[in-house]
Amino acid sequence: MPIGPFFADFLCRETKLVIECDGISHDHSPERDQGRDLWITVEGYRVLRFTNAEVMRNVEGVVAVIGEKIVRLRALKTHPPIPSRKREGSSIAKVSPKSKSSFDHAQ
Repeated sequence: MPIGPFFADFLCRETKLVIECDGISHDHSPERDQGRDLWITVEGYRVLRFTNAEVMRNVEGVVAVIGEKIVRLRALKTHPPIPSRKREGSSIAKVSPKSKSSFDHAQ
């Protein structure tokens, strides 16, 4: 699927999710993949990468990861995060980093 100057293996424009299945050709130019991923993320997309070997060995697991990511991205679309008051210039006290939820780490 075309995305800007690149092609994605799979693309969901609704959730802005790009899924890449990497074969041997990706082993030869990791810098190219990094630059491509940077361009895609700057455009607001998320990238999930799987090796061809992962897909062949564990297709159910790969599908589960993709499904979970789509559910999270759809939830963010319907319930966007509340903006930080700190960024708005409020003097509300800081939240301790220890109080982060597991959701914060899953992003």
